[in-house]
Amino acid sequence: MIKGIKGVKDLLPEETPRWRLIEEKARFWASTFGFHEIRVPIFEVTTLFARSIGASTDIVEKEMYTFQDRDGTSLTLRPEGTAGTVRAYIEHNRAAEPLPQKYCYLGPMFRHERPQAGRLRQFHQFGVESFGMADPRADVETIALLWQLLSDLQLPALTLEINNLGYTSDREAYRPVLVAYLRQYESQLCANCVRRIETNPLRVLDCKVPACRAATDAAPTLAGSMAEPATTYFTKVLEGLQAIGIPYQLNHRLVRGLDYYCLTTFEVTTTSLGAQNAVGAGGRYDGLVETLDGPKTPAVGFAVGIERISLMLPESLTPPSVGNKTVYVAAFGERAALHGLKILQDLRLAGVRAVTDFRSATLKAHLRQADRFTCRYTLILGDDELDKGSAILRNMETKEQQELPFSTLVASLLPQVLTS
Repeated sequence: MIKGIKGVKDLLPEETPRWRLIEEKARFWASTFGFHEIRVPIFEVTTLFARSIGASTDIVEKEMYTFQDRDGTSLTLRPEGTAGTVRAYIEHNRAAEPLPQKYCYLGPMFRHERPQAGRLRQFHQFGVESFGMADPRADVETIALLWQLLSDLQLPALTLEINNLGYTSDREAYRPVLVAYLRQYESQLCANCVRRIETNPLRVLDCKVPACRAATDAAPTLAGSMAEPATTYFTKVLEGLQAIGIPYQLNHRLVRGLDYYCLTTFEVTTTSLGAQNAVGAGGRYDGLVETLDGPKTPAVGFAVGIERISLMLPESLTPPSVGNKTVYVAAFGERAALHGLKILQDLRLAGVRAVTDFRSATLKAHLRQADRFTCRYTLILGDDELDKGSAILRNMETKEQQELPFSTLVASLLPQVLTS
Protein backbone atom coordinates (compact mmCIF):
# COMPACT_ATOMS: atom_id res chain seq x y z
CA MET A 1 0.00 0.00 0.00
CA ILE A 2 1.36 3.40 -0.98
CA LYS A 3 1.26 5.81 1.95
CA GLY A 4 1.69 9.56 2.26
CA ILE A 5 5.15 11.08 2.67
CA LYS A 6 6.43 11.64 6.20
CA GLY A 7 5.63 15.16 7.35
CA VAL A 8 2.97 15.69 4.68
CA LYS A 9 -0.58 15.54 5.99
CA ASP A 10 -3.91 14.84 4.31
CA LEU A 11 -6.71 17.25 5.17
CA LEU A 12 -9.83 15.12 5.43
CA PRO A 13 -13.35 16.50 4.87
CA GLU A 14 -14.07 16.82 8.59
CA GLU A 15 -11.01 19.10 8.98
CA THR A 16 -11.48 21.41 6.02
CA PRO A 17 -14.35 23.50 7.51
CA ARG A 18 -11.92 24.73 10.21
CA TRP A 19 -9.39 25.64 7.55
CA ARG A 20 -11.97 27.45 5.43
CA LEU A 21 -13.01 29.48 8.47
CA ILE A 22 -9.40 30.51 9.11
CA GLU A 23 -8.81 31.31 5.45
CA GLU A 24 -12.01 33.34 5.14
CA LYS A 25 -11.19 35.42 8.21
CA ALA A 26 -7.62 35.93 6.99
CA ARG A 27 -8.83 37.19 3.61
CA PHE A 28 -11.52 39.35 5.25
CA TRP A 29 -9.14 41.15 7.59
CA ALA A 30 -6.45 41.52 4.93
CA SER A 31 -9.00 43.14 2.60
CA THR A 32 -10.25 45.36 5.43
CA PHE A 33 -6.67 46.60 5.94
CA GLY A 34 -6.26 47.27 2.22
CA PHE A 35 -4.21 44.22 1.18
CA HIS A 36 -4.82 42.50 -2.17
CA GLU A 37 -4.32 38.80 -2.87
CA ILE A 38 -1.36 37.67 -4.95
CA ARG A 39 -0.62 34.10 -6.04
CA VAL A 40 3.00 33.22 -6.82
CA PRO A 41 4.47 29.88 -7.99
CA ILE A 42 5.13 26.99 -5.64
CA PHE A 43 8.67 26.61 -7.00
CA GLU A 44 11.27 29.18 -8.06
CA VAL A 45 14.93 29.20 -9.09
CA THR A 46 17.06 28.25 -6.08
CA THR A 47 19.10 31.45 -6.32
CA LEU A 48 16.05 33.49 -5.29
CA PHE A 49 15.92 31.86 -1.86
CA ALA A 50 19.68 31.65 -1.36
CA ARG A 51 20.03 35.40 -1.96
CA SER A 52 16.95 36.51 -0.06
CA ILE A 53 16.78 34.22 2.97
CA GLY A 54 20.56 34.00 3.38
CA ALA A 55 22.98 31.28 2.28
CA SER A 56 24.08 30.63 5.88
CA THR A 57 20.59 30.16 7.33
CA ASP A 58 19.30 26.75 8.41
CA ILE A 59 16.54 27.00 5.80
CA VAL A 60 18.92 27.31 2.86
CA GLU A 61 21.65 25.04 4.23
CA LYS A 62 19.52 22.13 5.44
CA GLU A 63 15.78 22.47 4.89
CA MET A 64 15.01 23.37 1.26
CA TYR A 65 13.61 20.89 -1.25
CA THR A 66 15.84 21.51 -4.26
CA PHE A 67 15.94 19.63 -7.56
CA GLN A 68 17.26 20.03 -11.10
CA ASP A 69 14.98 20.89 -13.99
CA ARG A 70 15.49 19.12 -17.32
CA ASP A 71 17.69 21.94 -18.58
CA GLY A 72 19.89 21.73 -15.48
CA THR A 73 18.40 24.77 -13.73
CA SER A 74 18.29 24.38 -9.95
CA LEU A 75 14.72 24.81 -8.68
CA THR A 76 13.39 24.88 -5.11
CA LEU A 77 9.94 24.37 -3.60
CA ARG A 78 9.20 27.61 -1.78
CA PRO A 79 10.14 27.46 1.92
CA GLU A 80 8.38 30.78 2.60
CA GLY A 81 6.30 33.34 0.72
CA THR A 82 8.16 36.65 0.95
CA ALA A 83 10.90 35.93 -1.58
CA GLY A 84 8.50 34.96 -4.37
CA THR A 85 6.30 37.97 -3.67
CA VAL A 86 9.31 40.28 -3.85
CA ARG A 87 10.41 38.64 -7.10
CA ALA A 88 6.94 39.26 -8.57
CA TYR A 89 6.98 42.87 -7.29
CA ILE A 90 10.26 43.49 -9.13
CA GLU A 91 9.52 41.50 -12.28
CA HIS A 92 6.19 43.25 -12.91
CA ASN A 93 7.53 46.72 -12.06
CA ARG A 94 4.99 47.27 -9.32
CA ALA A 95 7.17 50.04 -7.87
CA ALA A 96 5.90 52.25 -10.73
CA GLU A 97 2.36 52.14 -9.31
CA PRO A 98 1.35 55.35 -7.45
CA LEU A 99 -0.21 53.56 -4.48
CA PRO A 100 1.63 51.54 -1.82
CA GLN A 101 1.66 47.90 -2.87
CA LYS A 102 0.08 45.71 -0.18
CA TYR A 103 -0.26 41.99 -0.91
CA CYS A 104 -1.55 38.92 0.89
CA TYR A 105 -1.13 35.25 -0.03
CA LEU A 106 -2.11 31.83 1.23
CA GLY A 107 -0.75 28.42 0.33
CA PRO A 108 1.65 25.54 0.98
CA MET A 109 5.34 25.96 1.87
CA PHE A 110 7.99 23.22 2.07
CA ARG A 111 10.87 22.60 4.48
CA HIS A 112 12.64 19.36 5.36
CA GLU A 113 12.20 19.54 9.13
CA ARG A 114 11.64 16.95 11.83
CA PRO A 115 7.84 16.49 11.83
CA GLN A 116 6.00 17.21 15.09
CA ALA A 117 2.77 18.85 16.22
CA GLY A 118 2.45 22.16 14.41
CA ARG A 119 5.54 21.58 12.27
CA LEU A 120 5.29 19.65 9.00
CA ARG A 121 7.36 19.35 5.85
CA GLN A 122 4.47 20.65 3.79
CA PHE A 123 2.82 23.37 5.81
CA HIS A 124 0.52 26.26 4.97
CA GLN A 125 0.94 29.95 5.61
CA PHE A 126 -1.10 33.09 5.30
CA GLY A 127 1.15 36.08 4.81
CA VAL A 128 1.12 39.77 3.96
CA GLU A 129 3.76 42.06 2.46
CA SER A 130 3.55 45.88 2.45
CA PHE A 131 5.90 47.67 0.03
CA GLY A 132 6.85 51.32 -0.28
CA MET A 133 6.38 52.89 3.17
CA ALA A 134 9.42 53.60 5.36
CA ASP A 135 7.24 54.69 8.24
CA PRO A 136 6.82 53.16 11.72
CA ARG A 137 3.05 53.36 11.25
CA ALA A 138 3.29 50.79 8.43
CA ASP A 139 4.88 48.41 10.94
CA VAL A 140 2.08 49.14 13.41
CA GLU A 141 -0.56 48.56 10.72
CA THR A 142 0.95 45.19 9.80
CA ILE A 143 1.17 44.07 13.42
CA ALA A 144 -2.40 45.29 14.00
CA LEU A 145 -3.64 43.09 11.14
CA LEU A 146 -1.90 40.04 12.61
CA TRP A 147 -3.21 40.75 16.11
CA GLN A 148 -6.77 41.37 14.88
CA LEU A 149 -6.85 38.15 12.87
CA LEU A 150 -5.63 36.00 15.75
CA SER A 151 -7.88 37.78 18.23
CA ASP A 152 -10.92 37.33 15.98
CA LEU A 153 -10.14 33.61 15.86
CA GLN A 154 -10.20 33.67 19.69
CA LEU A 155 -6.84 31.94 20.03
CA PRO A 156 -5.89 31.59 23.70
CA ALA A 157 -2.91 32.93 25.65
CA LEU A 158 -1.40 35.12 22.92
CA THR A 159 1.64 37.34 23.51
CA LEU A 160 3.15 39.81 21.04
CA GLU A 161 6.94 39.77 21.39
CA ILE A 162 8.89 42.49 19.64
CA ASN A 163 12.51 43.51 19.13
CA ASN A 164 14.62 46.06 17.30
CA LEU A 165 17.22 44.59 14.92
CA GLY A 166 18.43 48.03 13.86
CA TYR A 167 19.99 48.82 10.51
CA THR A 168 22.75 46.82 8.85
CA SER A 169 25.35 49.19 10.31
CA ASP A 170 24.02 48.56 13.82
CA ARG A 171 24.30 44.80 13.39
CA GLU A 172 27.79 45.13 11.92
CA ALA A 173 28.87 47.09 14.99
CA TYR A 174 27.28 44.50 17.27
CA ARG A 175 28.58 41.39 15.54
CA PRO A 176 32.24 41.47 16.80
CA VAL A 177 31.03 42.28 20.33
CA LEU A 178 28.69 39.27 20.31
CA VAL A 179 31.26 36.95 18.68
CA ALA A 180 33.87 37.86 21.30
CA TYR A 181 31.39 36.98 24.04
CA LEU A 182 30.31 33.70 22.41
CA ARG A 183 33.93 32.56 22.00
CA GLN A 184 34.26 32.62 25.78
CA TYR A 185 31.35 30.21 26.17
CA GLU A 186 31.86 28.10 23.05
CA SER A 187 32.28 24.87 25.04
CA GLN A 188 28.78 25.31 26.50
CA LEU A 189 27.04 25.77 23.14
CA CYS A 190 25.37 23.13 20.97
CA ALA A 191 27.05 22.10 17.70
CA ASN A 192 24.64 24.24 15.66
CA CYS A 193 25.45 27.36 17.68
CA VAL A 194 29.21 26.75 17.49
CA ARG A 195 28.85 26.75 13.71
CA ARG A 196 26.69 29.88 13.83
CA ILE A 197 29.33 31.90 15.69
CA GLU A 198 31.01 32.64 12.37
CA THR A 199 28.11 32.29 9.94
CA ASN A 200 25.17 33.89 11.77
CA PRO A 201 25.98 34.75 15.41
CA LEU A 202 22.68 36.51 16.14
CA ARG A 203 20.88 33.18 15.67
CA VAL A 204 22.68 31.84 18.76
CA LEU A 205 20.54 34.18 20.87
CA ASP A 206 17.40 32.53 19.50
CA CYS A 207 18.50 28.93 20.16
CA LYS A 208 16.00 26.96 22.25
CA VAL A 209 18.58 24.52 23.71
CA PRO A 210 18.62 25.19 27.50
CA ALA A 211 22.43 25.15 27.74
CA CYS A 212 22.72 27.73 24.95
CA ARG A 213 20.12 29.96 26.55
CA ALA A 214 21.94 29.79 29.87
CA ALA A 215 25.27 30.58 28.23
CA THR A 216 23.87 33.66 26.50
CA ASP A 217 21.88 35.07 29.43
CA ALA A 218 24.58 37.64 30.12
CA ALA A 219 25.44 38.32 26.48
CA PRO A 220 25.64 41.97 25.42
CA THR A 221 22.45 43.08 23.69
CA LEU A 222 22.06 44.59 20.25
CA ALA A 223 20.49 47.65 21.87
CA GLY A 224 23.91 48.52 23.30
CA SER A 225 25.30 48.92 19.77
CA MET A 226 22.26 50.69 18.33
CA ALA A 227 22.61 54.15 16.80
CA GLU A 228 20.00 56.87 17.34
CA PRO A 229 18.04 56.54 14.03
CA ALA A 230 17.13 52.90 14.69
CA THR A 231 16.27 53.63 18.32
CA THR A 232 14.00 56.52 17.35
CA TYR A 233 12.24 54.46 14.68
CA PHE A 234 11.53 51.61 17.10
CA THR A 235 10.27 53.99 19.78
CA LYS A 236 7.67 55.28 17.31
CA VAL A 237 6.56 51.70 16.57
CA LEU A 238 6.01 51.06 20.27
CA GLU A 239 4.14 54.36 20.64
CA GLY A 240 1.88 53.35 17.76
CA LEU A 241 1.08 49.98 19.36
CA GLN A 242 0.25 51.74 22.63
CA ALA A 243 -1.97 54.23 20.79
CA ILE A 244 -4.18 51.46 19.37
CA GLY A 245 -4.15 49.33 22.49
CA ILE A 246 -2.07 46.33 21.41
CA PRO A 247 -0.04 44.91 24.33
CA TYR A 248 3.53 43.76 23.72
CA GLN A 249 6.62 42.39 25.43
CA LEU A 250 10.19 43.35 24.49
CA ASN A 251 12.36 40.32 23.73
CA HIS A 252 16.01 41.02 22.91
CA ARG A 253 16.51 37.37 21.89
CA LEU A 254 14.04 37.68 19.02
CA VAL A 255 16.25 37.78 15.93
CA ARG A 256 14.32 35.58 13.45
CA GLY A 257 15.81 32.95 11.15
CA LEU A 258 15.99 34.95 7.92
CA ASP A 259 18.78 37.37 7.04
CA TYR A 260 16.62 39.99 5.37
CA TYR A 261 15.02 41.49 8.51
CA CYS A 262 15.94 44.91 9.91
CA LEU A 263 14.51 47.26 12.52
CA THR A 264 11.16 45.91 13.75
CA THR A 265 10.86 42.16 14.20
CA PHE A 266 7.99 40.46 15.99
CA GLU A 267 6.34 37.16 16.89
CA VAL A 268 2.98 36.23 18.36
CA THR A 269 3.47 33.28 20.69
CA THR A 270 1.18 31.11 22.77
CA THR A 271 1.49 28.77 25.73
CA SER A 272 -0.93 26.34 24.06
CA LEU A 273 1.39 24.70 21.52
CA GLY A 274 4.29 23.35 23.57
CA ALA A 275 7.79 23.82 22.16
CA GLN A 276 6.53 25.17 18.81
CA ASN A 277 5.03 28.25 20.43
CA ALA A 278 5.10 30.78 17.56
CA VAL A 279 1.78 31.27 15.77
CA GLY A 280 2.83 34.10 13.47
CA ALA A 281 5.90 36.25 12.93
CA GLY A 282 7.36 38.93 10.71
CA GLY A 283 9.20 42.19 10.53
CA ARG A 284 10.67 44.94 8.39
CA TYR A 285 13.01 44.10 5.49
CA ASP A 286 13.98 47.34 3.79
CA GLY A 287 16.97 45.96 1.87
CA LEU A 288 15.50 42.80 0.35
CA VAL A 289 14.08 44.29 -2.86
CA GLU A 290 17.49 45.83 -3.62
CA THR A 291 19.23 42.55 -2.81
CA LEU A 292 17.16 40.92 -5.56
CA ASP A 293 18.10 43.67 -8.06
CA GLY A 294 14.98 45.78 -7.61
CA PRO A 295 14.67 49.47 -6.73
CA LYS A 296 15.26 50.69 -3.20
CA THR A 297 11.98 49.77 -1.50
CA PRO A 298 11.07 49.70 2.19
CA ALA A 299 8.87 46.76 3.17
CA VAL A 300 7.29 44.99 6.13
CA GLY A 301 5.25 41.79 6.45
CA PHE A 302 4.34 38.68 8.41
CA ALA A 303 3.25 35.07 8.00
CA VAL A 304 1.09 32.80 10.18
CA GLY A 305 0.94 29.01 10.21
CA ILE A 306 -2.51 27.65 9.33
CA GLU A 307 -1.79 24.24 10.93
CA ARG A 308 -0.87 25.90 14.23
CA ILE A 309 -3.94 28.11 14.21
CA SER A 310 -6.13 25.08 13.47
CA LEU A 311 -4.67 23.25 16.48
CA MET A 312 -5.65 26.17 18.73
CA LEU A 313 -9.02 27.09 17.23
CA PRO A 314 -11.70 26.94 19.96
CA GLU A 315 -14.47 24.40 19.52
CA SER A 316 -16.97 27.25 19.80
CA LEU A 317 -15.67 28.58 16.48
CA THR A 318 -15.76 25.24 14.69
CA PRO A 319 -18.25 25.61 11.83
CA PRO A 320 -21.54 23.79 12.50
CA SER A 321 -22.60 20.77 10.52
CA VAL A 322 -24.14 21.61 7.16
CA GLY A 323 -26.80 18.94 7.73
CA ASN A 324 -29.46 21.46 8.79
CA LYS A 325 -29.18 23.13 5.41
CA THR A 326 -29.13 19.87 3.44
CA VAL A 327 -32.02 18.06 1.78
CA TYR A 328 -31.70 14.33 1.24
CA VAL A 329 -33.57 13.11 -1.84
CA ALA A 330 -34.86 9.57 -1.21
CA ALA A 331 -35.93 8.50 -4.70
CA PHE A 332 -36.64 4.78 -5.14
CA GLY A 333 -38.52 2.66 -7.62
CA GLU A 334 -37.67 2.29 -11.28
CA ARG A 335 -39.46 5.43 -12.52
CA ALA A 336 -39.09 7.60 -9.42
CA ALA A 337 -35.34 7.05 -9.23
CA LEU A 338 -34.92 8.77 -12.58
CA HIS A 339 -37.19 11.66 -11.58
CA GLY A 340 -35.12 12.00 -8.42
CA LEU A 341 -32.18 13.10 -10.57
CA LYS A 342 -34.24 16.01 -11.88
CA ILE A 343 -35.27 17.03 -8.37
CA LEU A 344 -31.62 16.93 -7.23
CA GLN A 345 -30.66 19.14 -10.16
CA ASP A 346 -33.51 21.61 -9.57
CA LEU A 347 -32.67 21.96 -5.88
CA ARG A 348 -28.96 22.47 -6.54
CA LEU A 349 -29.60 25.07 -9.24
CA ALA A 350 -31.78 26.91 -6.72
CA GLY A 351 -28.86 27.00 -4.28
CA VAL A 352 -30.04 24.22 -1.98
CA ARG A 353 -27.46 21.68 -0.84
CA ALA A 354 -29.00 18.35 -1.95
CA VAL A 355 -27.57 14.84 -1.56
CA THR A 356 -28.54 11.21 -1.99
CA ASP A 357 -27.00 7.75 -2.04
CA PHE A 358 -27.51 6.05 -5.39
CA ARG A 359 -26.75 2.67 -3.79
CA SER A 360 -29.91 2.79 -1.69
CA ALA A 361 -32.88 0.99 -3.30
CA THR A 362 -35.49 1.11 -0.51
CA LEU A 363 -37.03 3.84 1.61
CA LYS A 364 -35.58 2.30 4.77
CA ALA A 365 -32.05 2.37 3.31
CA HIS A 366 -32.48 5.98 2.19
CA LEU A 367 -33.74 7.14 5.61
CA ARG A 368 -30.79 5.44 7.28
CA GLN A 369 -28.38 7.33 5.00
CA ALA A 370 -30.23 10.62 5.58
CA ASP A 371 -29.59 10.17 9.30
CA ARG A 372 -25.91 9.47 8.65
CA PHE A 373 -25.70 12.65 6.57
CA THR A 374 -27.36 14.45 9.55
CA CYS A 375 -29.89 15.99 7.13
CA ARG A 376 -32.75 17.95 8.66
CA TYR A 377 -35.09 17.15 5.74
CA THR A 378 -35.68 14.16 3.50
CA LEU A 379 -37.67 14.40 0.31
CA ILE A 380 -39.37 11.04 -0.28
CA LEU A 381 -40.26 10.05 -3.81
CA GLY A 382 -41.43 6.58 -4.82
CA ASP A 383 -43.40 5.42 -7.83
CA ASP A 384 -46.66 6.03 -5.92
CA GLU A 385 -45.68 9.66 -5.24
CA LEU A 386 -44.66 10.06 -8.85
CA ASP A 387 -48.13 8.97 -9.98
CA LYS A 388 -49.73 11.53 -7.64
CA GLY A 389 -47.45 14.34 -8.86
CA SER A 390 -46.07 15.17 -5.42
CA ALA A 391 -43.28 14.26 -3.02
CA ILE A 392 -43.30 13.89 0.77
CA LEU A 393 -41.08 16.22 2.82
CA ARG A 394 -40.07 14.58 6.11
CA ASN A 395 -38.56 16.52 9.02
CA MET A 396 -35.97 14.09 10.35
CA GLU A 397 -36.05 15.59 13.84
CA THR A 398 -39.79 15.92 14.46
CA LYS A 399 -40.84 13.12 12.03
CA GLU A 400 -43.55 15.45 10.68
CA GLN A 401 -44.40 15.00 7.00
CA GLN A 402 -46.10 17.12 4.35
CA GLU A 403 -46.90 16.70 0.69
CA LEU A 404 -45.31 19.07 -1.82
CA PRO A 405 -46.59 19.17 -5.42
CA PHE A 406 -43.85 18.93 -8.05
CA SER A 407 -45.01 22.24 -9.56
CA THR A 408 -44.16 24.22 -6.40
CA LEU A 409 -41.65 21.86 -4.80
CA VAL A 410 -38.55 24.06 -4.92
CA ALA A 411 -40.42 27.24 -4.00
CA SER A 412 -42.04 25.48 -1.02
CA LEU A 413 -38.75 24.00 0.16
CA LEU A 414 -36.59 27.11 0.02
CA PRO A 415 -38.11 29.02 3.01
CA GLN A 416 -37.97 25.96 5.25
CA VAL A 417 -34.38 25.02 4.41
CA LEU A 418 -32.96 28.52 4.48
CA THR A 419 -34.48 29.34 7.89
CA SER A 420 -33.64 26.00 9.56
